[in-house]
Amino acid sequence: MTVNAASTAPSDQDFVTHPAPARKAKRLHPWPVRVMHWLNAIAIIIMIGSGWGIYNDSVIFHFIHFPAWMKIGTWAGKSLQWHFAFMWLLVINGAFYLSYGLLTGRFRERFFPIRIAGLIGTVRDTLKLKLAHEDLTIYNPVQKLLYLVVITAACSQVLTGLAIWKPVQFQFLTALFGGFQGARLVHFLGMAVIVGFLIVHVALSFAVPTTLLAMFTGGPRVGTKEDRS
Repeated sequence: MTVNAASTAPSDQDFVTHPAPARKAKRLHPWPVRVMHWLNAIAIIIMIGSGWGIYNDSVIFHFIHFPAWMKIGTWAGKSLQWHFAFMWLLVINGAFYLSYGLLTGRFRERFFPIRIAGLIGTVRDTLKLKLAHEDLTIYNPVQKLLYLVVITAACSQVLTGLAIWKPVQFQFLTALFGGFQGARLVHFLGMAVIVGFLIVHVALSFAVPTTLLAMFTGGPRVGTKEDRS
């Protein structure tokens, strides 16, 4: 029996390589980010309101006193209970948020790089009311900086909160902030930074409703920096 050599020789078709199927681009805000965002929002709002109730019991600045309608808790003891209950939600959920952002590269992709020239240009455009926000997938330099500042402030709140809660057990933290009253002062200022961020953040969300909607739906699909290059 003879075999035709031509029939056994590989053809050009055998060497054709088919491109790998394209990866489906992920959402701007994947579902873990959306869940952690709203849990953080709930925890932070309750922590702020209850914190104001605690503050009123022993004020730092005598010209600052929060009215009853802004507080959570009818008196300092009740405010403390709210504060301690949601402290754990904030710490645990915040730890997951930081871990997710660092391990997945989300922080690197969304918050860096930040260039001075870009910051100056964005501030200039904002003052001229020319700040555009059509592309939700791109954070401008000011947005990046604000997110990093509020994340840093939140971490500071946890550390100063521990120093205030257990000043003896965490005396090294208490000493780091200049003593008990120093820790209280830094804690108060950190709260002010977070409240300021929330005011700007919520105002911009209502000014550009698609940003708020994206935190429910996930927003547009977007690739990594490598995919876009």
